[in-house]
Amino acid sequence: METQQADLYLLTSGKFYASHHIPFLRDRLLQMDESRWFRLQTLSLKDPTMMLVVSIVAGTFGIDRFLIGDIGLGLGKLLTLGGCGIWTFIDFFLIMDATKEKNLAQFNQACI
Repeated sequence: METQQADLYLLTSGKFYASHHIPFLRDRLLQMDESRWFRLQTLSLKDPTMMLVVSIVAGTFGIDRFLIGDIGLGLGKLLTLGGCGIWTFIDFFLIMDATKEKNLAQFNQACI
């Protein structure tokens, strides 16, 4: 892949990843061949800021965890009503990083 394509992807999709992952992502993009580029473009990445909003609004019911694919944690939050609010409060601080890690895992799957 060309340097311009890699930089453009990072410019438009950088908010979906943690800042310390950007150099790793750039290296992977530069090594990627064109056949994987299409798979990368079709990824459905989750917006960490939107997941924070969902966590604030409906985190007690585990909706935030269900949306990022953590079904087990979502069920746990749903059945305990967010750990009586404690788990919900803690997730206000953790959900953005968890979302960025899930996005990175999706990126890695697309590059394989």
